[in-house]
Amino acid sequence: MASSTFSVFGADIRIKGDVTASADLHIDGRVEGDVACTALVQGESGEIVGAVKAESARLAGTVRGTINVRELVVLKSARIHGDVHYDALTIEQGAQVDGRFAPRAAGASDEGAEVVALAAS
Repeated sequence: MASSTFSVFGADIRIKGDVTASADLHIDGRVEGDVACTALVQGESGEIVGAVKAESARLAGTVRGTINVRELVVLKSARIHGDVHYDALTIEQGAQVDGRFAPRAAGASDEGAEVVALAAS
């Protein structure tokens, strides 16, 4: 049947434009545009300037934009500038986040939603 595929954008790759993939992505380079995929792994040298939408994401680089992910892991080397919407969240000590965290269910209705604003460094 369908086999799982994995695409790698190396550190020397620079993309201007949106990236949409049914495959899993590993990004070590720079993407100036929105990224949508099933699973995202971002290396420490990776930089995304745009929105991220995925089922799961493991971020170690820089993201400047809104993140909407079911299961998110933010590693200690990550630098996030933007709001984060998630179902499950893990943040390593040392990660830097400048934005708001909110469960994805809260995005559907602001009534009774708990929003956590963080500016950690």
